[in-house]
Amino acid sequence: MTTHERKIAAAIDEAKLDKLAEVVVKVGLNLQEGQDVFLTAPVTALAFVRRIVEHAYKAGAGLVTPMLADEQMTLARFRFAHDASFDRAPGWLYEGIGKAFAANTARLAIVGDNPMLLAGEDPAKVARANKANSIAYKPALEKIAGFDINWNIAAFPGAAWAHQVFPQDEPDVAVAKLSDAIFAASRVDKADPIAAWAAHNAALRSRTQWLNGQRFAALHYTGPGTNLTIGLADGHEWEGGASVAKNGVVCNPNIPTEEVFTTPHAHRVEGTVVSTKPLSYQGTLIDRIAVRFEAGRIVEATAAHGQDVLRKVLETDDGARRLGEVALVPHSSPISASGLLFFNTLFDENAASHIALGQCYAKCFIDGDKLTPEQIAAQGGNTSLIHIDWMIGSDKIDIDGIKPDGSRVPVFRKGEWA
Repeated sequence: MTTHERKIAAAIDEAKLDKLAEVVVKVGLNLQEGQDVFLTAPVTALAFVRRIVEHAYKAGAGLVTPMLADEQMTLARFRFAHDASFDRAPGWLYEGIGKAFAANTARLAIVGDNPMLLAGEDPAKVARANKANSIAYKPALEKIAGFDINWNIAAFPGAAWAHQVFPQDEPDVAVAKLSDAIFAASRVDKADPIAAWAAHNAALRSRTQWLNGQRFAALHYTGPGTNLTIGLADGHEWEGGASVAKNGVVCNPNIPTEEVFTTPHAHRVEGTVVSTKPLSYQGTLIDRIAVRFEAGRIVEATAAHGQDVLRKVLETDDGARRLGEVALVPHSSPISASGLLFFNTLFDENAASHIALGQCYAKCFIDGDKLTPEQIAAQGGNTSLIHIDWMIGSDKIDIDGIKPDGSRVPVFRKGEWA
């Protein structure tokens, strides 16, 4: 390790990093005795991965299999690979991952690489590579979208990522600031993080219980540039915080999380909406998105920045122009209150109410674990190779719940729970 690398490593509070590793295993995954784990992470997060593996085995893991990605190797492909490379993906690998999930292997993903890594690369190649990867990964992704197993996504403060969030600071200062923000959002700055997560999950559960009791047919959003009605899927169910996977394990898929979410009806979305925060997607910052829906489908789409990338995303497949998720997050959430743009959806989606283009979650239906894909589609669930969240909430947005008889109930006023 170089002196520079030591200085950056020293900027991360090791005690809190260890607490986060423990929370990931015990709260995020709720790893079961004898259960295997498949783990992916950037190579820059190796120190964090080692701590996670240690806590996983202490918790009784059967076998932990890590796979690390390297930014320089990723760039090498885009700079030197033959053109045909960008229409390929390691299907053999994803087939194996799908078999692992079918055998009840838990899934853990650590994010923390440079969100703008591919900013200087050919957008067409990036889009082709993403599409090929999505097609190959679909059998494994269906196990995640269907919530067949316990899974979790958490974050490590990589130096390149920290530089994007705090560009004016020295590398070690930027890493220290980002790590503090991650630790606070992940609740490991508390004396007892596991107890703090239990209390937070209970608060989110109270929100989902209220929403499920209301049985809204739709949500109506109003605000600057926004007049949007999102019909909710037939038999939808609100989820948030800890949830029960089909394998019976209660887990927290996202750390951090501030959202409650459900499935919109893929054919019952009407009106206009504008984004309230930029979307960082595959090296492009897509800002000031404005779209118009008709019968659930985006028929007009613009962006002040990144419009070409947005339109390529919408061309992925028919489901890419329809919604797969609607989520409610108060403007006063801790991540919003931080005032930071993280350039990472795991955090930025928890700063504002949002919608997601693409694949829906089977979990967000009453008895969703018993429904076939055909039944989910019949009830309004969307299917796509993508699932991309973008933020539409702010302190200027009001949301009403619309009941089947047309009556209205205030849900949000000026970005806060009503």
